[in-house]
Parts: sequence; structure tokens; C-alpha cells
Amino acid sequence: MIFVKKHAAEQGLIIAMCDEELMGRVLEEGKLFIDLDRYSEFYRGELVSEEKAKAMVDGVELYSANIVGERSVAVMMNKGIVGKEDVKKVGRVPFVQVFKVDF
Repeated sequence: MIFVKKHAAEQGLIIAMCDEELMGRVLEEGKLFIDLDRYSEFYRGELVSEEKAKAMVDGVELYSANIVGERSVAVMMNKGIVGKEDVKKVGRVPFVQVFKVDF
């Protein structure tokens, strides 16, 4: 299961996705860290299946996305929102941050 939370911001929609079992953890590797304990409320939205998570991003124009975990990243890759080259890892956990930049 995946937590999906949508945040409305002045610039547009921000989506946060995190694999359920990662919530409450702090992922660290070198200077990189993702604090899924302290910032759990940012990610802890609706707990859904991978199929429902895919449907939740259908036709949505995103300003920003914060995606953590194998299943969550796979959803965004399967939707064509991110590519393999966009995926980074902290520890052994894949994550993606996407930002839309308007000039």
C-alpha cells in the first residue's frame, strides 16, 4: 500500500507518495537523508493500492512531487511522469523529487 497526499499550493498541486512500510523511518546515506518520521504528515494522506495511486495522478498537472519507495516510484515511472534517470537512492530506497519550473 502507498500513502498519497495532495497539497494545494499557490504555484500548483504538490503530490507526496510514500510506501507504507517506510513511514516513521529516517533514511540516511552520507549527506543525504529523508526524515519520514518528523515529516510524516507531509506524506501521510490516503492509504491506497498501487492501482488507485496511478489513478490519482491521471490527468493531474503537478507543480512538484516528492516520491519515496519502490512501489511509489514505480507508479510515477509507469505513468511516464519520471524516468529511470530521475531516480536516486538513499540507503537502498529509491526516491524522486520533481519540480516544474516556469521561466
